[in-house]
Amino acid sequence: MGLPKNSAAATRRAKLDAVRRAQAVRDRRNKIITMVVCAAIFAAIAGGTTYLLFTIKGEEKKKEAAKTAPVSGEKTWDKLTQNHVAQPVTYPMTPATGGDHAQAWMNCNGDVYAKEVRQENAVHALEHGAVWITYSDKAAPEDVKKLTDRVKQTPYTLMSPHSKQTSPITLSAWGKQVDVDSASDPRVNAFLTKYVQGPQTPEPGAACTNGLTA
Repeated sequence: MGLPKNSAAATRRAKLDAVRRAQAVRDRRNKIITMVVCAAIFAAIAGGTTYLLFTIKGEEKKKEAAKTAPVSGEKTWDKLTQNHVAQPVTYPMTPATGGDHAQAWMNCNGDVYAKEVRQENAVHALEHGAVWITYSDKAAPEDVKKLTDRVKQTPYTLMSPHSKQTSPITLSAWGKQVDVDSASDPRVNAFLTKYVQGPQTPEPGAACTNGLTA
């Protein structure tokens, strides 16, 4: 004997309500899961962004510190005169890093000279922001070759032998100088990075071409 119509309808409604309640529970659970996942993703992104910003700021601080910190073993001369003179100059350092100098500068657009150049002309190139790399007969041929290749690819540099220096290799900028034993010394790159058109330059942007070539 079947159930009364009212009883059957009530059973169907009860089942439907149960399905709806179950669906509502699932929906709430899914929403909670979605919110938790989104919160986790947001936290990860925020944390990653914060870390990235701190990393960038840290790298910027390191770069700024590198710009102001002297190169290890660097020698410095202050208050160097800048007069143009015709006569030879006796410099207080060898090679010369600054002071009175000749009217004409040595070309310093990645120029490599096989013979010694006049210091008075080289100093004028330093005034323009160049770095002058010199070497003695103590320098290894492979180091001379490596530095030659580097200079030829670097504007505002010049290179030449220098018989009176005591170090195998010397890097000079206006008022700055460092001696190294080999081209692989990390101070070579540090000195070039810091002082090619660096903050020590009395006349930044001045020409390194249209000067003397020998």
